[in-house]
Amino acid sequence: MDIGIFIPIGNNGWLISKHAPQYHPTFELNKTIVQKAEHYGFDFALSMIKLRGFGGATEFWEHNLESFTLMAGLAAVTSRIQLFATAATLTLPPAIVARMASTIDSISNGRFGVNLVTGWQKPEYEQMGLWPGDEFFSTRYEYLAEYAQVLRDLWATGHSDFKGEYFTMNDCRVSPKPKADIKVICAGQSDAGMAFSSKYADYNFCFGKGVNTPTAFAPTAVKLIEANAVTGRDVTSCVLFMIIADDTDEAARAKWEHYKAGADEEAIAWLSEKGAADKSPGSNMRQMADPTSAVNINMGTLVGSWATVARLLEEVATVPGTQGVMLTFDDFVQGVENFGQKIQPLMTSRKHINLLRESA
Repeated sequence: MDIGIFIPIGNNGWLISKHAPQYHPTFELNKTIVQKAEHYGFDFALSMIKLRGFGGATEFWEHNLESFTLMAGLAAVTSRIQLFATAATLTLPPAIVARMASTIDSISNGRFGVNLVTGWQKPEYEQMGLWPGDEFFSTRYEYLAEYAQVLRDLWATGHSDFKGEYFTMNDCRVSPKPKADIKVICAGQSDAGMAFSSKYADYNFCFGKGVNTPTAFAPTAVKLIEANAVTGRDVTSCVLFMIIADDTDEAARAKWEHYKAGADEEAIAWLSEKGAADKSPGSNMRQMADPTSAVNINMGTLVGSWATVARLLEEVATVPGTQGVMLTFDDFVQGVENFGQKIQPLMTSRKHINLLRESA
């Protein structure tokens, strides 16, 4: 099972809580995290893109780095881990993303991929005059399909003459082409999103669900397998989880309850309001905004001792079509350290990494 890390490109990571660690993102912080992740054999690191936050007492996600420039810097200070930047496709023409990806492919010596997002928080794009209107919610994957096709053409041949409803390429060129096959990620949960991922992506990210229910995402993985049957491709699922771990189950649970008690209600209300704007069937925005566990955007959460978390992660790997997990932590630097030293050694699905580290 692959293990990745969803690095904290925005302030305070993924906890909307006054009781959680409060910090601004910096290159040095993310460099420390990714270098530690590489040291412990993590397979990949991914950075999101966020252009406007949720406000509240914690100013949640009001302070953010930019994804491609951050990953270019991290490519220069790492040597093995795969790196993914996120393209906010309403803000960047596909030919520019193709060239930026080719550049970071060169910096990383073939370790770079791209996460494509359509955008869901209207104020992020409206502030720049780039929001195409609320009808975009229903047409965004048609837009993204053309975007992805232009990328694929340019990376494969260095040339595109694509003509579509949203993009018109006239002898568009990108050179040098990337040396490696640029992997594409999407996070489609709706039927349209799944259809897109099965046709254009290499991996599809999905949210884990609930607390200590590691296989609850299985129906989403099944939907992707069904979509693959239509396209004839083998796109796999990678599942997002937050890890809250400590020496004992009781200590971990107390930490989790403390974070929930400090929930930034004003920021969560903003998330709920903006998440509700997307009426698309099966949208993952409704899961993010659900009040049940909005303190960490309702991602699947694994709470417990090192052994408990290791066992729960092992269960994730039993779901058919699962490529791996992408992890967040309450404290990223210590969290990666604890995972590498105390959780991963207990996982049989990471036996190959444990053997490599033992022989090093």
